Amino acid sequence: MKKSNPVGAKCYKVFSLIVITLLAIAFAFPLYWIITGSFKTQQAINATVPQWIPQELVSMNYEKLFSRQTAPLWEIGIFKGPVVPAALRWLVNTVFMAVAAMALTCFTAAMAGYALAKKRFIGRSVVFTLIVCAMALPKQVILIPLLREMSDLNLYNTIWAVILPIVGWPFGVFLIKQFAEGIPGEMMEAAKIDGASEWKTFSTIALPMIKPGIGALAIFTFINSWNDYFMQLIMLTSTSNLTISLGIAKLQAENATDFGLIMAGASLAAIPIIVVFLMFQKYFTKGITMGAVKG
Repeated sequence: MKKSNPVGAKCYKVFSLIVITLLAIAFAFPLYWIITGSFKTQQAINATVPQWIPQELVSMNYEKLFSRQTAPLWEIGIFKGPVVPAALRWLVNTVFMAVAAMALTCFTAAMAGYALAKKRFIGRSVVFTLIVCAMALPKQVILIPLLREMSDLNLYNTIWAVILPIVGWPFGVFLIKQFAEGIPGEMMEAAKIDGASEWKTFSTIALPMIKPGIGALAIFTFINSWNDYFMQLIMLTSTSNLTISLGIAKLQAENATDFGLIMAGASLAAIPIIVVFLMFQKYFTKGITMGAVKG
């Protein structure tokens, strides 16, 4: 029987901590550079010797970002909200798009994954095989049919044209199915004997047990919809309906050398992603760990 080596274990722990710290700094540095760059002058950004710590903090980049264009804060039919800077409207559009896509995707994936994992019906294996195959299908292949479908439904150039195609995300159904496989059948049988309805069994037994998977899927969906620049570029055209990514790209096209303005827009776009990750970090970590164990 080998004896434990406390010195070696301590050295390994210190070495691991140093490596993790260096990796964290490396990954966080681009975000730090963008945020600090948004408060720099144009001369400081383009300086030959980079300023790692800004010597002068200015707000002119954010002032330009919020003064370029204006748009109503919301539009529901003929009802329009107050006129605000276009950048704020772009941020509201993107947050609404990502949150709606996240909620709808988690809801539909939870029900579909639960049904595929715990229900026996004709064609179950065929449906799951099609879902797995759809995961390997590039979105460019279905772009033209999807574009025509959104146009026929009068949803083109609306936020819903970007939200609805994400709701049926095959990866979400696959992920939740893997978690639902671990639900003990005895608990479901006991609920059925007690007279619980199908919806009550799902909401009171299955849903709490697959919550880590839903938390991980929520982050994946939010980030996927937030960063889906290609779909947003195809489906959205008018200024009031742009997302923050399209708005930043538009600013970059109009102001090719104004990096301070671009960094201000990028910093604004990064805030919701950070907030959502911090909110769901516990479920994200637990979900990834459980998924790795289940293979």
